[in-house]
Amino acid sequence: MKFGVFLPNGSNGYIPSEGSPVYQPTFEHNKAISLEAEAQGLDFVLSMMKYRGFGGSTGYWDSCLESFTLMAGLASVTERIGLFPSISLLSQHPAVVARMIATLDDISSGRCGLNIVTGWNRAEYLQMDMWPGDSHYERRYDYASEYLTILKTLWETGRCSHKGEFFSLDDCTVYPQPSGDIPIVCAGQSPRGRQFVAESADHQFVLTGKSNLIGGVKDIQSRAAKYNRNVGIYALYHMIIEDTDEKAKGVAEDIVRKADTGAIRNILASASLDTNEGGSSDQLQSALDQSIEEGNMAFMGIPVIVGSPATIAKQIMSLRDDSGIEGMLFSWPDFVEGVRRFGEEVMPLID
Repeated sequence: MKFGVFLPNGSNGYIPSEGSPVYQPTFEHNKAISLEAEAQGLDFVLSMMKYRGFGGSTGYWDSCLESFTLMAGLASVTERIGLFPSISLLSQHPAVVARMIATLDDISSGRCGLNIVTGWNRAEYLQMDMWPGDSHYERRYDYASEYLTILKTLWETGRCSHKGEFFSLDDCTVYPQPSGDIPIVCAGQSPRGRQFVAESADHQFVLTGKSNLIGGVKDIQSRAAKYNRNVGIYALYHMIIEDTDEKAKGVAEDIVRKADTGAIRNILASASLDTNEGGSSDQLQSALDQSIEEGNMAFMGIPVIVGSPATIAKQIMSLRDDSGIEGMLFSWPDFVEGVRRFGEEVMPLID
């Protein structure tokens, strides 16, 4: 299995709760996490991108370090670990992103990929006059498909002439080209999102508990097989690791008790505008009533692995064996300590 870190480049990481550390994102923090991940033998780090947060008592995601700039900085201080910035498609022209990735590929000596985000939070883009209208909710994967076609053409040939529904390029050039193929990641989970992943992405990051994970992996694999493609599925999980199962459970329950209800209300209000069935909105709404293990909203709807090192190792192997996932992407309340304990105490127990 391969393991990665969901870097906390937004304030407070991925837990909208006063029961978890509340902090501003910094390069030094993300550097320390990435260096620890590399030292522990993890495979990659990924940073998200948010242009507007959700407030509340913790100021959840109100601050966010820009993803490409951050990953370029991390590329210069790491040697082996893979680097995945996230592109919010509405915020940048594909020719600009193609050049940014080519630059990051050079800085990292070929260690970068790209996470594609189609955009569901209207307020992020409306504040910058970049929201194309609510039809984007239904057409965002058409937009993403055309966007990715341009990216791949520029990376493969260095130039692109294109006249489509969303973009027009006249002998546009991007040199130098990346040194090799750029792995594409997408977390699309609605039916249309899964189809986009099956047709165009190399990896899918899945935000769902075990009960839905098994069927989701089979669905992606079946869709991809029709195109003679193979898509690696990575499950996104929080990890709460303590000396005993009881202590870890207590930490998780405290996070739920102290959830930032103001931020959660704002998250759900934005997500409710997304009309895509089975997408981000449905998942976040259902997370209000989900267990900690399946992904309560105090954990941003992300499922949680809770326990001692031995218990966590057993849960990871069970997820792997039952679902067929290729790897996992983790978040922790305390990232540096979490990465260290995972590498030193959990990874040696995974066979």
